[in-house]
Amino acid sequence: MKSSRLLSILLLLQNRDRMPAAELAERLEVSVRTVYRDVESLSAAGVPVYAERGRHGGISLLPGYRTDVTGLTSDEARALFVLAAGDTHSALGLDAALGSALRKVMAALPAPHRPAAEATGRRILVDPVRWMPGPGPNGELGELQDAVFTDRRLRLRYRHSGTTRPKVYTVDPYGLVAKAGVWYLVADHRGRPRLYRADRTEAVTVLDEPVRRRPGVELADAWDVLRREVEQRPAGLHVTALVRRTRLEMLLRILGRFVTGPPGDGDPATVEFAFPDPRAARSLLAYGPDVEVVAPQEVRDDLARIAAAVVRQYEREGEEAPSPGEVGPPGTPRTGALPAS
Repeated sequence: MKSSRLLSILLLLQNRDRMPAAELAERLEVSVRTVYRDVESLSAAGVPVYAERGRHGGISLLPGYRTDVTGLTSDEARALFVLAAGDTHSALGLDAALGSALRKVMAALPAPHRPAAEATGRRILVDPVRWMPGPGPNGELGELQDAVFTDRRLRLRYRHSGTTRPKVYTVDPYGLVAKAGVWYLVADHRGRPRLYRADRTEAVTVLDEPVRRRPGVELADAWDVLRREVEQRPAGLHVTALVRRTRLEMLLRILGRFVTGPPGDGDPATVEFAFPDPRAARSLLAYGPDVEVVAPQEVRDDLARIAAAVVRQYEREGEEAPSPGEVGPPGTPRTGALPAS
């Protein structure tokens, strides 16, 4: 840890003409006394570093002293700082490591390239968290991260969506993938690639058996196959709806993944959807009278039934509320101005 701290001091001083010992101590999370001891160690190792006392004093390197440059171009450095703007490293517990790496990169950059890299860090922000509710806590992500580097088989206790009882799988991991803020384990189960969401993983056990990956298959290859399976999965239900222009932008932002083409002109706009099943089409009820399904008739009938049940529920003043089965399955929207059918 001391050697890493000494390198951090050296790189920080290369990036600044002079730094107070107190500021160095705060950046490195050590005491001022430790900073001065580290400066003595650097000096003993031949680094031309010195400390000046007084109000305007601090710790400095002799002018002109620099470590070797990395050879990074300005665009390459900016790309690294954009990458650092997300929170993927936070989920993996790599905040400190990233900060140290960026200090090294900044110090090693030629002086003309530094302003562009610094400006990128200040002016570009990547927030991977979706506006609508996203995934829950990342479950056993820390354990998964440790496990995928061991090249051992894993035993997972995994809970599938819509179920309460977990299942146990023995898998051969390829690695971890972060997709739109959701972490996935990519692994083979019985020789076939599978995805396991980290936030649904309840327990991870590293087995003594070596991993049994398919020959010649890497993480990127397995992920590409799984990604295309999800993206090219045929939709089971095509729905046509009329959407008022005042709500169109919000609808496209929330349900855009189900929209199959550009909305039509006019008000209301004609929008074509491809839902996996009729239950998914019920999300249109959240928009009340601003969205009207015109086809197919089976979806119109389903939405009318649920909307009528909701209206009845709120019209029964003083009566016992109907059971959930009367208004549709769990997850059915129950808010919004819905006209009586």
